[in-house]
Amino acid sequence: MPTRRTLLKASAAAVTFPALTGLAQTSKEKIKIAQIGTGHPHAGGKMNSYRNSPDFEVVCVAEPDPAMRAAAEENSVYKELPFVSVENLLNTPGLKAVAIETEPKNLLKYAEKAIAAGFHIHVDKPAGQNFPHFKKIADEANAKELTIQLGYMYRYNPAVLLMRDFLQKGWLGDPFEVHTTMSKVLEAESRKWVADYPGGIMFELGCHVIDLVIGVLGAPDKVTAFPRHSLVGANDNLLDNMLSVFEYPRATATVRSAALEVDGFARRHLTVAGTGGTCHIQPLDRPSMQVTFSEAHGDYKKGYQTIEFNPPYERYVGDAADFAKIIRGEKKSDFPIEHELAVQKAVLLACGLAVT
Repeated sequence: MPTRRTLLKASAAAVTFPALTGLAQTSKEKIKIAQIGTGHPHAGGKMNSYRNSPDFEVVCVAEPDPAMRAAAEENSVYKELPFVSVENLLNTPGLKAVAIETEPKNLLKYAEKAIAAGFHIHVDKPAGQNFPHFKKIADEANAKELTIQLGYMYRYNPAVLLMRDFLQKGWLGDPFEVHTTMSKVLEAESRKWVADYPGGIMFELGCHVIDLVIGVLGAPDKVTAFPRHSLVGANDNLLDNMLSVFEYPRATATVRSAALEVDGFARRHLTVAGTGGTCHIQPLDRPSMQVTFSEAHGDYKKGYQTIEFNPPYERYVGDAADFAKIIRGEKKSDFPIEHELAVQKAVLLACGLAVT
């Protein structure tokens, strides 16, 4: 199979998505942001991204849970940051945005408080388990012209950005198949934590790739869930092996997520097959792309070629850069609230949960 290696800046020069255009140093006044919660698995990574961003100034943190606050205060990620009450945080002078990084079960509770107080919010994933509650918050945000950014971590992946560029240019033709896998091995303690959520590993992990499916094909006509508990001898009821099928008028998509796949990170992938070509990204966390076209396009030849992306993808950096542009009014979100609602509905259905 012929291959072609290229740097990110060369392979994606035409892509105008925020992760490729929003990372330069800026002389603009920094946006004041605060974080509610430290219990989400991504909380520390998000805090690092905001503290290292040229666009943001982190002013304070609120952690309502006493035990979690004590642990966070000893964590270098939060070094020298003041810990305050949620009420004091929401009354911080000059504050423009709030990152909601609680455990998933509390995300909507604090998202609602932050929107009511008039702030743009970044909400980690997924957006709770109560769809009507999320819809209510989204409607209020729209009415107040406030942004809700969800924390799906592959939106700004350079390979995903390039795939979207191919789709927008029509080089992949009409997509008829999307296939995704998002798995890893969860140790016993983590299994117990995830088992607290009825949606199992699809809720905790598969949601990331469901976001990608909706980005390619839009909201599905139907979602069928196939949840399984597969680890023999596990002392829990975790749905640890899950498949969901998304149906569209002229396309189908499959989403798999498991909590027991050895070296699952290496097989995390997204495949988009269209009438003009196929794009396969694997692994998602250190992306490499194989793409084939039915005819040549620009620098890309007919047939298969491999595209490598260097330097390695860094999570959360693109999210922060794009969030800043939206807050400043420099652009509209590439993921409007209609997309966020479609994703959340699909996540719940893929878990076999109700959306009413």
